Amino acid sequence: MLHKSDFIIPTLGECAIPSPVTDQTFVSDAETVSYFNDLADIKRYADAGEEPPAFEHAGPRKMIFHNPAWCRAAILTAGGLCPGLNEVIKFLTISLTRDYGVHDIYGIRYGYRGLNPARNLPMVSLTPEAVDDIHDKGGSILGSSRGAEDTDVLVDSLKRLGVNLLFCIGGDGTSRCAHEIAEKIHKRKLPISVVAIPKTIDNDISFIDKTFGFATAVRTAGAFVSGAHNEAKGAYNGLSLIKVMGRDSGFIAAYTALANPYVNYCLIPEDPFSLDGSDGTKALLPHLLERLNRKHHAVIIVAEGAGQNLFASQERRKDASGNILHEDIGMFLKDEISRFFKEQGVELNLKYFDLGYTIRSVRAEGDDAVFCALLAQSAAHAAMAGKTDVMVGHWSGKFTHVPIALATRRRKKLDLRTPLWACVQSLTDF
Repeated sequence: MLHKSDFIIPTLGECAIPSPVTDQTFVSDAETVSYFNDLADIKRYADAGEEPPAFEHAGPRKMIFHNPAWCRAAILTAGGLCPGLNEVIKFLTISLTRDYGVHDIYGIRYGYRGLNPARNLPMVSLTPEAVDDIHDKGGSILGSSRGAEDTDVLVDSLKRLGVNLLFCIGGDGTSRCAHEIAEKIHKRKLPISVVAIPKTIDNDISFIDKTFGFATAVRTAGAFVSGAHNEAKGAYNGLSLIKVMGRDSGFIAAYTALANPYVNYCLIPEDPFSLDGSDGTKALLPHLLERLNRKHHAVIIVAEGAGQNLFASQERRKDASGNILHEDIGMFLKDEISRFFKEQGVELNLKYFDLGYTIRSVRAEGDDAVFCALLAQSAAHAAMAGKTDVMVGHWSGKFTHVPIALATRRRKKLDLRTPLWACVQSLTDF
């Protein structure tokens, strides 16, 4: 059971400096966003004599902790690429410079390794002029990396550089490292704000209902789905197999299937399936054979983390960020489906599309780009107010402050009991 105390945001001290922000509505720490929308949940806490948990509302504070004239900021991106990274870097720079008058902003190269002097990676000076057109580029102008660095070394670098605002843009691995840095800073009693900005194309960070890059990924994947559908229909017993990102959560696959109702099979990590039904789960191959005999074409979308139970080896290898490395379900299904239809003596024309690296390296589009700007601005406000060990999130249409330890407690999964998945199932065959 969650408690109000789980949502408390650490601060560096009393905010005693008037904010230079003049054209925005100030928010107080007392303003909150309820975690629960269901009145039954709220009543359950009331009956137990507890106040229901709520997020601290993000936004500019009337009084701030850091003196802008003495501020020096550092921004880094870590983990995999994601649409919107450059937009976040740009609007962080713009907000710090124009809203607060912070003019010393370092871009740290290649994630946390750029804070390790042994790596000998020069920093980038971020100014409004330097970031003017980076929103037109995919990827990250700062580069990214995975892997751990000595936290003491990182904090030593921040102290030596005079950095008192650190922005870490990344997923749960990046955020866990930011949490460790914040804890070291607290022990040393250093006045450095550490703010995490959640970056996950998979939309799988808990206590956050929306992350940047996800909408662009779905939109980009949709263009490929349309072409894949045409390929499938253009050949007798045509099958298009599309692999998308989604290591532990199937949000990209599910949303892409709904946004492009050409998809006939949506395979995600949360919904087990088998090839032949021998383990009691849904049997893919017989079902696919029946569909092709009937319709003579099909489109399958599969998340990269789906069907891991189908592999003989269950050894769990990990990448440099500590994420479990999954076997390649796309190539596995391509081979197994081809083998099965050959054994059945049935013609099959299979096309395989791996969209993983394609959709994660494009620039953010439309509402996604706007979301990046507002998220970055909220991060700048949080840091200047002395918030630390905090992730800037989004919940129920509002920007929020989430303790990093809470956000990284567990990975968000697609709930198979929701209308979202029911809608996917109603539009697909499997």
